[in-house]
Amino acid sequence: MYFVHAINMKHHLSMNPEHDYKAVNKDTWNAKTEAHLVSDFYDVEGFINGNSSLNAIELDLLGDVKGKKILHLQCHFGQDSLSLARLGAHVTGVDLSDVAIKNAKKLANTLELNTTFICCDLYELPNYLDDTFDIVYTSYGTIGWLPDIEQ
Repeated sequence: MYFVHAINMKHHLSMNPEHDYKAVNKDTWNAKTEAHLVSDFYDVEGFINGNSSLNAIELDLLGDVKGKKILHLQCHFGQDSLSLARLGAHVTGVDLSDVAIKNAKKLANTLELNTTFICCDLYELPNYLDDTFDIVYTSYGTIGWLPDIEQ
């Protein structure tokens, strides 16, 4: 569903060049974050109380992350990033949404987890971060939001 929405949004914006795709995308995710923070799907209260946002398939694919440096692209408000940190990873999460990153930092503070969060456009990340990582991670529904997959 997210992928189709992103394609439709890109098509609509390409037909209306006065729109700035990145600005519209950021505004969309700022609004979605506010809704997601109070949704049953994300269950922030359960997460704060110890639930992980990671599923068995992700955990199996990632393997033991303890001590690994992980770059989490399009991290939203940080639940997967923080779940990885709980497993002993050193995580840097990146997202376009300033509302999401503000809440990711707040959640990290609440959980007393040392996780770095950066708010920037993914394509501009080299201007904000100069580091190497053992794993680069992204999750469901993220790729369709990128306006130029080749970049």
